[in-house]
Amino acid sequence: MTRFPVDLSSDTQTRPTAGMRQAIANAEVGDEQKREDPSVNRLQEIVCELTGMEAAVFLPTGTMCNLVAHAVHCRPGDEMIIEEQSHPVHFEGGGPAVHSRASLRCLPTTSGIFTPQQVEAAIRPDDPHFPKSRMVCIENTHNLKGGRIWPVPAIAAVAETARKHNLVMHLDGARLMNAVVGAGVPAKDYCRFFDSAWIDLSKGLGCPAGGVLAGSKAFIASAWRYKFLFGGAMRQAGILAAAGVYAFENHVERLAEDHAKAAALARGMAEIKGIEIDVAAVETNIVIFDIAGTGIPRAEFMNRVQSQGVRFSGLMQPTRLRAVTHLDIPKDGVERALAAVRGAIKGG
Repeated sequence: MTRFPVDLSSDTQTRPTAGMRQAIANAEVGDEQKREDPSVNRLQEIVCELTGMEAAVFLPTGTMCNLVAHAVHCRPGDEMIIEEQSHPVHFEGGGPAVHSRASLRCLPTTSGIFTPQQVEAAIRPDDPHFPKSRMVCIENTHNLKGGRIWPVPAIAAVAETARKHNLVMHLDGARLMNAVVGAGVPAKDYCRFFDSAWIDLSKGLGCPAGGVLAGSKAFIASAWRYKFLFGGAMRQAGILAAAGVYAFENHVERLAEDHAKAAALARGMAEIKGIEIDVAAVETNIVIFDIAGTGIPRAEFMNRVQSQGVRFSGLMQPTRLRAVTHLDIPKDGVERALAAVRGAIKGG
């Protein structure tokens, strides 16, 4: 199996630290389906404290967090209002259509942040010819727009429009803690506008698996039914939950290190001829750059940098790539990545 010394393809490439592995080994466990796993219960309590929500449920994946929330909130024929490059639109296997039988009303943006005016315009008339507008989904930070942070006033304005039309608000908070650290805004201040919200454990927090979905007690009671239905129920899940507890206690503040590395990478990329990048748009741990100016096909470019031990990921646009900094990037990872890019442009 190939392992890249500087793997910037995603923050999901993190591996458990020694401290996290010890926490996993020492985890108190029980039957989580009977609500008897102490580590799972503690993790859920932490997320409730962070988000200000009444209750939470631990799920095996972040995608399942979205799918469960969609299924609880939406009925067949309902429609979700969502940014056009959001995770459920492209990377959840058509889950909203399959599991909720709901459609997506996609809003175009340049930054991942849409406006209340766009939401207002997207709401369907109350007419049986149309799907029923039901939910507004916000992704914070926004992955494919470069880890952009939703400002609280922007969320508040969208939420006001949603409430006026009796729409549900759902937060895809896969990288919410990056927004918290990047903007210096507590998670509660983001989540207070939402009916449901979740946080991923396997990205910047560095856990091997899992996500935690939060909401009202009634919402989480319904979420548990879909957890069973979608095959997400577990037994001694404390060995996974203990990693999440450890991450919240030890890995949140250090996300600032990832952000600093991403900013340094972006500044270095901007100095390389042929690379196009918006340095000011790099707010957290994601760097989006364009290689069209190099004249090198993306597949060839990626092969060249990988031959030097560096990996990026490709985006849907044929000349755009993504670099994501995380816990496992070595101290000299930024310098090695920049050297690999320069080397690729010179000829591999």
